[in-house]
Amino acid sequence: MSRDFDVIVVGSGPAGYSCSMQAAKYGKNVLVVEASMDDFGGAWINTGTVPSKALREAAYTIHKYHKLVESDEKPFMKYRLNDLLKFKDGVQEQENKSAKNYLIKNDVKTLRGYATVIDPHTIEVKTHIGETKRYTTDYMLLSTGSKPVPPTAFDIDHTTVRDITSILKLDHFPRRLTIIGASVHAMEYASIFTAMGTIVTILNPNKGYLNFLDEEVHKVVEQSFEDLGILIINEATIDGVGFNPLRNKTEVKYHIENKDELEVIETEQVLYIGGRVPNTDKLGLENVDTDVDESGFIKVDDEYRTACPSIFSAGDVIGYPSLASASFSQGRLAACHMFDIPAAKVSSLIPFSIYTIPETASVGMTEQEAIDEGYEVTVGRAYFDNLTRAQISSSSLGILKLVIETDTYKLLGVHIAGDKASEIIHLGQSVITSEETVHFFIRNIINYPTYSQAYRTAAFNGINRINKLGKKYQQK
Repeated sequence: MSRDFDVIVVGSGPAGYSCSMQAAKYGKNVLVVEASMDDFGGAWINTGTVPSKALREAAYTIHKYHKLVESDEKPFMKYRLNDLLKFKDGVQEQENKSAKNYLIKNDVKTLRGYATVIDPHTIEVKTHIGETKRYTTDYMLLSTGSKPVPPTAFDIDHTTVRDITSILKLDHFPRRLTIIGASVHAMEYASIFTAMGTIVTILNPNKGYLNFLDEEVHKVVEQSFEDLGILIINEATIDGVGFNPLRNKTEVKYHIENKDELEVIETEQVLYIGGRVPNTDKLGLENVDTDVDESGFIKVDDEYRTACPSIFSAGDVIGYPSLASASFSQGRLAACHMFDIPAAKVSSLIPFSIYTIPETASVGMTEQEAIDEGYEVTVGRAYFDNLTRAQISSSSLGILKLVIETDTYKLLGVHIAGDKASEIIHLGQSVITSEETVHFFIRNIINYPTYSQAYRTAAFNGINRINKLGKKYQQK
């Protein structure tokens, strides 16, 4: 039976984009349906990954320069937010242009509108000009992403109380910013604004934050936040947010768990970053045989196929790990499985990075996880204040930690807090996936001066511990 398309992709985020490109490269007739009237790329390019990292890069560059010149002025006294946002906008514009050009170059059809699944092979699209169109397809990929959960104790007005989208529309750096939530994105934005001189308070509803980090890396993160001046208040429940006309201030009212006192913070701006839920409520999943979990995320198998054989799903809409990096691979692999395209198996070992100041990154098992799994482990450490490259870059706070299986010297995990952590983590990832030992870092020459030299130092440190070499270890 002849259908309109070989595959229809709903959503042009990293999963949808990579699926459409992979299918088009093999000559498939592809349609991408995108809900946004203006842009491609979803949160990847427009509200999440690209804009926040571009803004962070600009803020960090200014922050480091500001430290070098030892100015008494706060950075926001000299540098306007509009200037940083222009840089961010330029990066976004280039990324959008690139994505659009690649779709055109590979003859991928695009349509703006909201898609509903009618049956296993039919999509209905309501366009932005009010038209309703139906298309048939052999396969479809649902990659509609996720959206933030709104707060219950207050409203987001996008003027004083903002979310992750409207925070990018500020026209100045506030003197005081209160962030409600302690997710990865919350910590990244806290770093950005504090680096520019804003006084930032984080109200965290939980007992701790970034608890998945290795314990020693977490301590470095805590130290970096303290050095930046970020105040984190844990176990805080928000009672309300409102303007006090008598004091001409916005107030955030909250209380600490198991305490009766009402606390109040005066602030200029509020940023709310809560949880996220999948964009599935209007997708028409009830019309086909697909399953969702208790949180509404679409269930898929190892090939990213749903319970309906012709429907695949990838990206944030299927839940963990909800990373742009992973979504690119998921979308590509989904296309490969649709059309029996040969594809190398992708490792299940996923590196994680957090773009705070400084960055953190990890891959593999933490020290505690390895112990819990029954491994006898030794750790090797390198501190950034001993790295020439870190001294040159004026970024000496940091640690690189190797988790080593004591008997075999195999590398089980790498955990980094420090400048360029998101870049150098991949060297450790390569060694783990190749099942190499930490001797790799000693057998091979590593450029000097680089941050990657921390691997060599940490490897020597771990091996010396195992072999009880050196006076420090012999005395233990």
